[in-house]
Amino acid sequence: MKETLRITLVQTDLHWMSPEANRHHIEELLWDAMPETDLVLLPETFTTGFHPDASTLAEPMRLTTFKWMQQMAQQLQASVAGSYPIKENGKIHNRLLWMNPDGSFDYYDKRHLFSMGAEGNTFTAGNERLIVDFHGWKLCPMICYDLRFPVWSRNQGLAYDALIYVANWPNPRITIWDTLLQARAIENSCYTVGLNRCGSDPHLSYDGHSAVYGPKGDTLLKMDDQVALTTATLSKKDLLDYREAFPVHLDADDFNAQVS
Repeated sequence: MKETLRITLVQTDLHWMSPEANRHHIEELLWDAMPETDLVLLPETFTTGFHPDASTLAEPMRLTTFKWMQQMAQQLQASVAGSYPIKENGKIHNRLLWMNPDGSFDYYDKRHLFSMGAEGNTFTAGNERLIVDFHGWKLCPMICYDLRFPVWSRNQGLAYDALIYVANWPNPRITIWDTLLQARAIENSCYTVGLNRCGSDPHLSYDGHSAVYGPKGDTLLKMDDQVALTTATLSKKDLLDYREAFPVHLDADDFNAQVS
């Protein structure tokens, strides 16, 4: 078990609907920084930008971007996670792929599709949370709009130590992003990590504001609106000490966050 966990947030602009350009750009950022880290986070739909009509650019599992993430994880000797459009069994998912250096992987399909952006017209929603066992930590990755729905992320029985959100969260609603990330940390007695893109696409601008909050809502990391790679360090001891001193989870309501 690792007492401390290093998470690198890759806050970057994205090339519109250009997977090859985005892979090359992110690879250059990583090689320039060469972070010593345990986990590298990439934005939501990091190969394309957020576009509801992704059918032409959705990839099968185990193809180009999958293999690229395998290569990145192996060379960095760190896990790499981010979402991109995946087609499988006749459906398209906004899928977060979690790739480990040994080539093993997990994935999570975005549960809450952004209806105001017509995401559900192309994508199929997931129905199961993912909790990753990672160096003695339990990590629960989610995607963008999931942040608005606290029942889906509820940490019943302290099932996880950190919530992770990768996002394309636009400028007009950035205050909501800031507020809800902090709230999720407080209400779930966990770390919350939010990675947002920056820059712009043909429709919207993005202010970044990637951040890491501790279980008391304390700000451990707060980024501005610029392209940057920043690494945060989480302490397991600090988390366990807080949960022991203030065991609010013992009074939590009982329910099941899974979907049938």
